[in-house]
Amino acid sequence: MLAIRLARTGKKKKPFYRIVVTEKTRPRDGRFVEIVGTYDPLRDPAEIRLKEERVKYWLGVGAQPSETVRSFFAKQKLL
Repeated sequence: MLAIRLARTGKKKKPFYRIVVTEKTRPRDGRFVEIVGTYDPLRDPAEIRLKEERVKYWLGVGAQPSETVRSFFAKQKLL
């Protein structure tokens, strides 16, 4: 089953996240299928960038977003 979730990158104490499509059983920062956006919590306000067309495609083929990513979609009015 595919999941849309966060994968952490960046340095210690300076988090930066990619919003990725991956297999649900893979590790958090493991191999992924596609990057569909980014999340920068250190910006004020926090910056969320999404490739809306690709997100809609993956949701259409059955990928399930995590709770955090679902809240991002709600803010961007994708769900």
